Amino acid sequence: MARMFVHLRLHTEFSVVDGTCRIDEVVAAAAADGQPALAITDLNNLFGAIKFYKAARGKGVKPVIGAEVVVEGPGAAPEALGRMLLLVQNPQGYLHLCELLARAWTQNVQRTQAVLRLAWLRELSDGLILLSGAQAGPVGQALLQGDEARAADVALQLAAAFPHRFYLELQRAGRPDDEAHVAAAVQLAARLRLPVVATHPVQFLHADDYEAHEARVCIAEGEMLANPRRVRRFTTEQHFKSAAQMQSLFADLPSALANTVAIAERCNLMLTLGKPRLPDFPIPPVDGRTLSVDAYFRHVSFQGLEERLVQRFPDPAEREAERPRYVERLEFELATIIKMGFPGYFLIVGDFIQWAKTHGCPVGPGRGSGAGSLVAYALKITDLDPLQYKLLFERFLNPERVSMPDFDIDFCQANRDRVIDYVKEKYGKDAVSQIATFGTMAARAAIRDVGRVLDLSYGFCDGLSKLIPNKPGMSVTLQYPPVPKKEGDKNNYAIEMEPVLAERIEKEEDVRTLIELAQKLEGLTRNVGMHAGGVLIAPGRLTDFCPLYQQPGSESAVSQYDKDDVEAVGLVKFDFLGLATLTILEIAAELIRRRHPGQADFAFERIPLDDVATYRLFQDGRTEAVFQFESRGMQGMLRDAKPSRLEDLIALNALYRPGPMDLIPTFVARKHGREPVQYPHPLVEPVLAETYGIMVYQEQVMQTAQILGGYSLGGADMLRRAMGKKKPEEMAQHREIFRAGAAKNGIDQDKADEVFDLMEKFAGYGFNKSHAAAYSLLAYHTAWLKVHYTAEFFCANMTVEMDDTDKLKVLLEDAQKFGLRFEPPDVNLGAYRFEPVSDTVIRYGLGAVKGTGQQAIDAIVAAREGRGSAPAGAEAGPFRSLFDFCRRIDRTRVNKRTVEALVKAGAFDSLQRNRAALLASIDRAFDFAAACEANANQGGLFDALDGDAHGASTQEPELVDAMPWDVREQLTAEKTAVGFYLSGHLFDAVEREVRRFVRRRIAEVAESAPREGREGRGGAEPVLLAGIVSDLRVINGQRGRLALFKLDDKSAVIDARLDEALLEAHRSVLRDDELIIVQGRALPDRFSGGVMLSVQQLWDLPAARCRFGKYLRVAVNGTVPRVHELLAEFPPRREVLDDGEERLRGLPLRLRVERHVGSDAPPAGDTESSASGLRGVRFELALNDAARTYPSDAALAHWSAQAAEGLAEVVYE
Repeated sequence: MARMFVHLRLHTEFSVVDGTCRIDEVVAAAAADGQPALAITDLNNLFGAIKFYKAARGKGVKPVIGAEVVVEGPGAAPEALGRMLLLVQNPQGYLHLCELLARAWTQNVQRTQAVLRLAWLRELSDGLILLSGAQAGPVGQALLQGDEARAADVALQLAAAFPHRFYLELQRAGRPDDEAHVAAAVQLAARLRLPVVATHPVQFLHADDYEAHEARVCIAEGEMLANPRRVRRFTTEQHFKSAAQMQSLFADLPSALANTVAIAERCNLMLTLGKPRLPDFPIPPVDGRTLSVDAYFRHVSFQGLEERLVQRFPDPAEREAERPRYVERLEFELATIIKMGFPGYFLIVGDFIQWAKTHGCPVGPGRGSGAGSLVAYALKITDLDPLQYKLLFERFLNPERVSMPDFDIDFCQANRDRVIDYVKEKYGKDAVSQIATFGTMAARAAIRDVGRVLDLSYGFCDGLSKLIPNKPGMSVTLQYPPVPKKEGDKNNYAIEMEPVLAERIEKEEDVRTLIELAQKLEGLTRNVGMHAGGVLIAPGRLTDFCPLYQQPGSESAVSQYDKDDVEAVGLVKFDFLGLATLTILEIAAELIRRRHPGQADFAFERIPLDDVATYRLFQDGRTEAVFQFESRGMQGMLRDAKPSRLEDLIALNALYRPGPMDLIPTFVARKHGREPVQYPHPLVEPVLAETYGIMVYQEQVMQTAQILGGYSLGGADMLRRAMGKKKPEEMAQHREIFRAGAAKNGIDQDKADEVFDLMEKFAGYGFNKSHAAAYSLLAYHTAWLKVHYTAEFFCANMTVEMDDTDKLKVLLEDAQKFGLRFEPPDVNLGAYRFEPVSDTVIRYGLGAVKGTGQQAIDAIVAAREGRGSAPAGAEAGPFRSLFDFCRRIDRTRVNKRTVEALVKAGAFDSLQRNRAALLASIDRAFDFAAACEANANQGGLFDALDGDAHGASTQEPELVDAMPWDVREQLTAEKTAVGFYLSGHLFDAVEREVRRFVRRRIAEVAESAPREGREGRGGAEPVLLAGIVSDLRVINGQRGRLALFKLDDKSAVIDARLDEALLEAHRSVLRDDELIIVQGRALPDRFSGGVMLSVQQLWDLPAARCRFGKYLRVAVNGTVPRVHELLAEFPPRREVLDDGEERLRGLPLRLRVERHVGSDAPPAGDTESSASGLRGVRFELALNDAARTYPSDAALAHWSAQAAEGLAEVVYE
């Protein structure tokens, strides 16, 4: 008998909460077993449907699309939930299933689960087959409870809703109640004359995948594998069974097996994939006439071109001279776009970009290859003239290869959602959504997740995960490397790359168990997210194409398909990307318009692109916070290259990436005449002249193929793509075409091959010029702003970055280098944002204080301006005290934690300098404010009884008496509130003493080290430096652990490192915010382009006093200190050297004795007493070598307390 069975129930990895079947593997298993069809029925979703459809058809297996759905129970208990299976018969059924899933996720989520209403099922049953869900369904639940009457009633209801399309589902999956259910269901089916069908709830592929599947379920549920109380919903039998195994399992019910095939035969869904369906753009009338889409497209394109020409060429004569080439290019582009059927796409994009520009939502000048289109420039989609910068339309839309155009549009981050809302309003909310993304378990995450469910310690799992190489842009797998390795295997095997990991797997059973379980889960879908910028606009309802999904708690629906699958079903994706730089430029422009007379119409589009001062900024490499040019390496490149025009910036932007980066020295040398400019052939000089003979851009590769090889630009684009794919047979064909074209230009075969090889090399890493040009224009705008409106530039940047204290600190230091000064946060002057007070002074933004938030700051500003919502909020004017502040603010929006943060940040210093007293008084101030509010509410009564009592009850109390913080306490509190030291520096407290033996500042070393260290790594002389430690971290290096940190002495910050031996010896000393003194070599750091201090010796301040101090001098004048007691309390410390010898660390003691004759004795520090005419004596008494003391801060404080006039100090050389 032929083995005929079809699996109609399958959970793949896209069920997310369970299921480990990978689509390609399970389809291959069905094909290998000769099964004619296979269904996908993930839980409440079609996430994997299109991938499954394509994979099944590719293997010759008929795909059946369906979903397991949760349904509100029919019958006596509608609140009871049951699970059933829906399978798609035809296109109508597909649309209905999409609609049902969309409704469930957007309208009826219960306890994070999407639930279908029975009424929806009845309404949208056409084209769908319903399976009862076995014992998890409403019929099965009733049967297992012995309620046959309810089971029959529910079954008849469902059969009526799905006439001849309802089956009672039978399962034998090794569960205790399977047989009882099968027996009862078969009897019910016979009685009601309903068909039965055998299904197997497939959750994983192989029998030995059970434990990995259970681990996945535990990860989703936050459970432990070994927890004895955990509900185990799955069995070891739920793997993919062969048709023979299923026939054996249901040998007694042949009709149940036959019905699997019958159902598969009834399901005939054919999807049309790869055919884009553009939404209809509403065409407005032109001069009272309604034009066709194509005619209207031509009309607005020529209208836009005319406006652009007026802007580009103000002189009418020049404009007329230039017009023909622009019109010719526009006609060519229009013909191509109309022929391809894409006018609607351009009109839609142009429409929402115009809306954004006219509604205060900044838009980028362009992004990607779209900047090469003149039509896009005419429609104001891009702001870069493609003819001026020699950008190619064919790189964007190839006339010889029909593919959807794809504009990536940058919007100001803060306003992007407004543009999306506009699109939803214009085309209908049912037609617009964002796109789902599927997060997967990467190697490190898989180890951590699996380790947690195995109940292994966090430290164990974290340590193991950190052994997995984690280089940016490199994907790594946990799988065992195959032996022998297949040729062309490009996988990066962690076990092969990290010997320590391989060794631990071999020696430690826990590690081996964890890794082998993680291997099975690695790469599986773990969660559902939202695409950062992708927006779908459908021609009608989205559910006519795909179902929707909505995260529980969210209000934004997304497609259930990812970006590749939505395009496959015909939906058109528009990329709405958020770019912080645009937000920065908009904030700065707003400040310029507000603060500078005559700049009310300021716009970046009107600034000159040949500003000498701006290019000088680039040439000096002072491009911190300049878009695309802010890294240290980029700054070094700019100093070498000295760009002097926008074309240079475009080229450098394109070159500064792996691969072409090697060409930068040649580019620089040719630009400055140190090397001759050479061209592959004289004919391509016009194309390569702007980059000094070097192929930097993909467009130059295309133009070289056009000029030398006779390609059309469309054909040249296909050549560029082929070169990128590196298929030998395709490349051989193109080489012959190029040789033939070159021969027509009189170029011999050897030279043609030489140029072709050169093109092939550059096509691999050449950059898209259109993208580089658009982003370089944005970079120029930010640099121009930094030069000409420096205060506004830094205010805007710091406002955007106010949640990132590391970036704020970098920006603050850079601003100070540009001569700017910062006023501290102040509740009486500040606002949420950073604001310029003058061209050289910035007021610190209150929103940058941690623990505040915009709502709280807005409430403070409102109270100050008399717009507050508190009872006393109508009082305008500066706050007079902490108590007045608390009385006037809305305390529902400004809580104690916010006030505490503002006090620590110094925002109340203008009212009271003692921050300790302010902090201690916050409770008192809030109580006072509450009392004032209560009294105000009862004011009439108090006035009637006793006016004095009312006045007394609202009189401000005194601040709590508290000792003012010292410098260290104040700065430490400030750092918790601001993220760094704002009013001072920890080095201030020790600078006077430290500079007596560490005379070299970090700034001097940072400037001179690169020059000194170029001759060799050992060439730099050891330097002695001191500073405060920050950003300390310990990493695993090739030779053991390595400590990396920054050292800051106010003059500059230097990166430093020290090895494991030093780290272990000084673990208690090397901490963030602590002073250390170090000796080491300052060497050029190739990675950062700066300087790295390699530390060889390290001391804290007491140890440095011992090392560099000569003795401790204590002044004596009449009263002798209790020397013996202090020496006993602060004796020298014993130190064991590497050779085992002991050494005492301490300073010798000298007493400085002074006796004066006369009524007025000079102060102890006066060295000019002889000049005063007074007679006296002064001498120093050196105590013997046993009188040594360890000069800790506590020891010096005690010696000072007993010294004459507190004079006890370490004497240095």
